[in-house]
Amino acid sequence: MAGLMEKAKNFVAEKMGDVPKPEANIDDVDLKNLDKTGVTYLAKVGITNPYSHSIPICEITFSLSSATRVIASGTVPDPGSIKASETTVVDVPMLVPHNILMSLAKDIWKDGDIDYELVIGLIVDLPVIGNFTIPLTTKGDIKLPTLGSIFGGGGGDDDEKKDEKKDDE
Repeated sequence: MAGLMEKAKNFVAEKMGDVPKPEANIDDVDLKNLDKTGVTYLAKVGITNPYSHSIPICEITFSLSSATRVIASGTVPDPGSIKASETTVVDVPMLVPHNILMSLAKDIWKDGDIDYELVIGLIVDLPVIGNFTIPLTTKGDIKLPTLGSIFGGGGGDDDEKKDEKKDDE
């Protein structure tokens, strides 16, 4: 009897391996917002649905690390559904408190950015199969905003206009 169960498990596993599954990739990680609570980064995740009906996304888990330390982690509960037979982009916001950024000062001052590794678990509810996790990982660096860009300056346009007025006089 145990041999029959083992054969049945192998048969199901073999057949399920041929079933198309959604695929995903991390398209972009960038700065979204800077406020008194911290810096919010935004990951854009593109998910391709091979089925002719929408697939619900149960939740998205994430872990953002820098300098071998986790600087943000959490979940995005019930982020919606993946549209039928197309690619859906889902936003994953990640808040990094200011005190954690200060602890990364050595890396930030060295090159003006944060080197990171982002791990995302995209949990979808597939028909027949049930909950299925699509693991995603990416590494990169995020440029930090300059003081000029934070306080609205930073552009040479105003300086150029002043120079043009001086030339006209």
